[in-house]
Amino acid sequence: MSTVKIKEIHFINHDVLHIATEKPQNFSFEPGQATEVAINKPNWKDEKRPFTFTNLPENENLEFTIKTYPEHDGVTEQLGKLTAGDELIIGDSWGAISYQGPGVFLAGGAGITPFLAIFKKLDKEQKLGGNKLIFGNKKKEDIIYAAELEKMLGDDFINILSDEEDTRYASGYIDKEFIKKHINTTTLKKFYVCGPPPMMDSVLEDLKALGVTEERIVMEAME
Repeated sequence: MSTVKIKEIHFINHDVLHIATEKPQNFSFEPGQATEVAINKPNWKDEKRPFTFTNLPENENLEFTIKTYPEHDGVTEQLGKLTAGDELIIGDSWGAISYQGPGVFLAGGAGITPFLAIFKKLDKEQKLGGNKLIFGNKKKEDIIYAAELEKMLGDDFINILSDEEDTRYASGYIDKEFIKKHINTTTLKKFYVCGPPPMMDSVLEDLKALGVTEERIVMEAME
């Protein structure tokens, strides 16, 4: 475990925090990976939670994009109260999501976070072509980094909202019909899935019903 100082912290929308911290010497991770994070304060040091790195490994800082849940009175609520100069405790990098070739990324809410560093890396290497993102959220205000994702992916950035009608976006959930409408499941090689467990379960069931085999699915459930 390493103790790192927060260099920058701010909300990027109504409930999502961006945190930049120092990076320990020789610390490494692959885009898509996460680490265990705790707050270096009494009563919180042992409260570890998994969060994904959302920056590129070669960057000077470590960056996290974290959805907060103030009503839970837990770690994310406490993170929202921190300021630059406060400290976090981080562990080694780990995670099942890694880029394994072109495909479609299916993200639900905070499930977008493992994909952010992957997209940044592919964009930097000019290898984003052939990839598509389907991003499910409750409302328009929940779509984080919309401008950046649109700039990187263009027409291959598809949004769907479950709790709000908006003429620019589809309404509903990432279900079998929506997947079938936007994806050719026979030609796309890989399916990257990350989101809350109920979303993961239903999407995996739908992908299998559409003939997508398990070896073509790369997934990580959010806590």
